[in-house]
Amino acid sequence: MDNQKTKSATADETTAQWWHVDADGLVLGRVAARVAAVLRGKHKPNYSPHVACGDFVVVTNASRIRLTGNKLTQKKRYSHSGYPGHLKVESYEHFLARAPEKVILKAVKGMLPHGVLGRKLAGRVKVYAGPEHPHAAQEPQALDV
Repeated sequence: MDNQKTKSATADETTAQWWHVDADGLVLGRVAARVAAVLRGKHKPNYSPHVACGDFVVVTNASRIRLTGNKLTQKKRYSHSGYPGHLKVESYEHFLARAPEKVILKAVKGMLPHGVLGRKLAGRVKVYAGPEHPHAAQEPQALDV
């Protein structure tokens, strides 16, 4: 029997790819879960949970994302300034119309680790409301969702 140890990936050894997701007509939760897994690097054989070994993801057509059931009207977004009485409540219908990029970012960030690593990984997702994006030079490949 060999005395080989399990190899743990380091940031120097990993190379990041670029992926493209067209969110037109796709369900928010399914897109967010797939994007979060790719950001973490769970699709790679050298995945390590403590290293940012994932890839970059470009999401386009965020304004055309779908929410199932009655979530569009019943699901709420809460934000609080910290001052008494300054709670803001907004339905996802208004949130999606006002800032479609933030809807996907909020869903993806909720599926990432809540700490330094999660903040680093959240910077690797680029979300755009329309079909255009400025990352053509990176030649992103289509990601199956």
